[in-house]
Amino acid sequence: RSILTAAVRWHHTAPESLKCAWQLHGDHLELRYANTLMRFDFVWLRDHCRSASCYNAKTNQRSLDTASVELGIKPKAVRVDENVMIVTLSLVKGPDGHVTRYGLEWLVKNSYEGQKQQVMHPRILWNAEIYRQAQVPSVDCRSFLETDEGLKEFLQNFLLYGIAFVENVAPTKEDTEILAERVSLIRETIYGRMWYFTSDFSRGDTAYTKLALDRHTDTTYFQEPCGIQVFHCLKHEGTGGRTLLVDGFYAAEQVLRQAPKQFELLSKVPLKHEYVENMGGCHNHMIGIGPVLNVYPWNNELYLIRYNNYDRAVINTVPYDVVHRWYAAHRTLTAELRRPENELWVKLKPGKALFIDNWRVLHGREAFTGYRQLCGCYLTRDDVLNTARLLGLQA
Repeated sequence: RSILTAAVRWHHTAPESLKCAWQLHGDHLELRYANTLMRFDFVWLRDHCRSASCYNAKTNQRSLDTASVELGIKPKAVRVDENVMIVTLSLVKGPDGHVTRYGLEWLVKNSYEGQKQQVMHPRILWNAEIYRQAQVPSVDCRSFLETDEGLKEFLQNFLLYGIAFVENVAPTKEDTEILAERVSLIRETIYGRMWYFTSDFSRGDTAYTKLALDRHTDTTYFQEPCGIQVFHCLKHEGTGGRTLLVDGFYAAEQVLRQAPKQFELLSKVPLKHEYVENMGGCHNHMIGIGPVLNVYPWNNELYLIRYNNYDRAVINTVPYDVVHRWYAAHRTLTAELRRPENELWVKLKPGKALFIDNWRVLHGREAFTGYRQLCGCYLTRDDVLNTARLLGLQA
């Protein structure tokens, strides 16, 4: 009898120490290994073959034309040798099939069920007290610029906490630019590449005043908000102006625990954020669309918070019977974000550069007096994560 017409039953490996078993169903293979029950579509198994004819190991790219794989493909034979599963796949009435080989550990790592149990980005969620007790060290500028160890320490702190500091930076825009380029390409935006930031109201934005700024993430009005923001205070002759930092993921986690339906609503309802500017020679009209909370659908892991009450546009993407519940959920999240114990206040000073994960950590500032000048830039998120992975970090 064909392997598929035989009664569905579990096949166990020898030796039993492998603790691997599988069974075939009409449209998928079921595998139990490493305390994980996995299900693999037959076309998926053919598509992910790593043989030389299907996958270029030098370029790490697929060679197989996925659209050429017959959707009715079936396995003719399955066996496990040591830690490798070998599957022969072909059309039910076709010629001898294509042989695919998969390491069992590879299948666990790359199965849907395995991914559900993993996080893409390991993090330490924090409020002010948690962060202070962690005593996260700043990295010296020279170590940051000249050694992989210093850069790796900085990036590990940044990935875990969403903020990181570099000390002893020369207080100039040029030196800040060199610092930024150590980890990423600088993302040029409507604000330029590197920018000076004073209270001269040179742009149509509240940030260019001396007023206090409530917690927010930047560029919510971009289709893809900027990933990382760099701040370096070059001069302040006056009082006030402390920087406020809040871990948005910590606040969102409290909402998930206390009001999971509100968390779900905030992760599914799309909103518009808008930036309209007509100041001097600056004319811009930007619109970004997305939910307040963005999660990976397979494991519900939060990866981006888009929160800016200043730039949120008219809510016209939400029907009337949902919008009131959205307002209640937004109120719950805002209450968490505004808890005093969640507020980390930092006085930026010349020589101390701050990197902020703009997809996670909200920032603001208290009102100030006198002349205050900051410089900074936005970084491309992909390049920061690329640098981290090349240094062996999970990012």
